[in-house]
Amino acid sequence: MIQDILKKQKLNREDIIYLLSVTGEDEKTLFRHAAQIKEKTVGNTVYLRGLIEMSNVCAKDCLYCGIRKSNPNTNRYTLDENEILSAIRFAHENRYGSVAIQSGELNSPAFIHKVDNMLRQAKEITHNEIGITLSCGEQTEETYRRWFNSGAHRYLLRIESSDELLYYRIHPRDRNHSYDIRVEALKTLRKIGYQVGTGVMIGLPFQTVEHLADDLIFMRTLDIDMCGMGPYIEHKETPLYESREELLSIQERFRLTLHMIAILRIMMPDINIAATTALQAIDKLGREKAIQVGANVLMPNITPGKYRDNYSLYENKPCTNENADDCKSCINIRVQMVNHEVGYAGWGDSKRFEKRKFNLSH
Repeated sequence: MIQDILKKQKLNREDIIYLLSVTGEDEKTLFRHAAQIKEKTVGNTVYLRGLIEMSNVCAKDCLYCGIRKSNPNTNRYTLDENEILSAIRFAHENRYGSVAIQSGELNSPAFIHKVDNMLRQAKEITHNEIGITLSCGEQTEETYRRWFNSGAHRYLLRIESSDELLYYRIHPRDRNHSYDIRVEALKTLRKIGYQVGTGVMIGLPFQTVEHLADDLIFMRTLDIDMCGMGPYIEHKETPLYESREELLSIQERFRLTLHMIAILRIMMPDINIAATTALQAIDKLGREKAIQVGANVLMPNITPGKYRDNYSLYENKPCTNENADDCKSCINIRVQMVNHEVGYAGWGDSKRFEKRKFNLSH
């Protein structure tokens, strides 16, 4: 049965549901197949995105998130310009190739200007050599365009769930948390010319394998260039924590995430897929296991150490007591351990994006 499914040119919903549920030898077959596809299409190179958690101040109130606006027990912080540029300089000097700048969702004029200014300075101090991914939430088309023109070329905007009903079970139902606006923002990013990324949480309360299958189909339909998805890990300072009794075991959420990565690699062979930090919160070798089944991007945290505990989207976040140099020294070992190599100094752009760009220009 599994061999027949894996021979197909295009997986349908039933195929995906079946693959999400396989265990034992069939699971090994799935993972092996995904690894072969990855090696053939994007190779065994892992690209780095030095992660800078710019601010945990957020205007949103997502029901699962530790830095939601209504959580009074979060120590709020915002990196100043020097701290951000120092982290970017570190990434450049250590040949990371790219940085990913993430923050709570804000759209004040001051925030927009700060990001814009930072992008211009980053390009200047690295002689335009550093690749920049932004993950700063929903913005207007004008803001996205402004940031793009100042040097950002990738944008990650996670949908968290592509099912509208489930979306509103994990977000307040109001204008500030609109499913339609989220989807429209992803389309706007593509129109402007960004490499577009999205992702979902896996193992949410109320979520079924059918939801997860639809999430993968959503990403294929949207024709994304990159994906960052990981297991849902509950945070006690959130409303969704009340539903913790309904959750799959943490190990099952981890296993499902590996399935999602493997299936997405099969469905979209030439995109970039991140091995997210949340995997390592569950399993010390979580990110390495993700690389073995299809992921090809790592995001070592280069945020100044004193702030890392405060960017707590979920609990048990790993590596908060390390500094950027500690991360650097263990990356090579971890990647080589699973027979891959680090693509130092490379932007590691999505091959799918490059292909689309080529087709548009010819």
